[in-house]
Amino acid sequence: MANIASILKAEIARVARKEVRSEIESLKKASVQQRSAIAALRREVAALQKELRQAGRARSAEVKAQPAEDRQYRFSATRLAAHRKKLGLSAADYGRLVGMSGASVYLWEQGQVRPRPEQVRQLGALKQLSRRAALERLGSTE
Repeated sequence: MANIASILKAEIARVARKEVRSEIESLKKASVQQRSAIAALRREVAALQKELRQAGRARSAEVKAQPAEDRQYRFSATRLAAHRKKLGLSAADYGRLVGMSGASVYLWEQGQVRPRPEQVRQLGALKQLSRRAALERLGSTE
């Protein structure tokens, strides 16, 4: 009887291996398909990232080419003070260039008040002026 038990045990092990092998084959096929799909997605992501970088470069070149009126400017109180000092102008003179009072410019520089968006655009346009051009503009407004 021990012989029949060992033969039965061996047969069960053989059938189990055969079943496991067939299951593993289907899992291997699925794994290969998923790996190829992942590789395709990675290639697509890389291509999209490259396209995004190129579009970003084109956009930055476009922004630089925009006229001063169309650009978006950010306001910084310390930058405003530095630019005014670079031009060598008083707060009152700098304010006249923007159409505001010297007190307004002083408050902007101190960070106590923020200029309105249209004033920020005017200040941004002033950043393009040289000292000589600013003095000429002041001379023509007097």
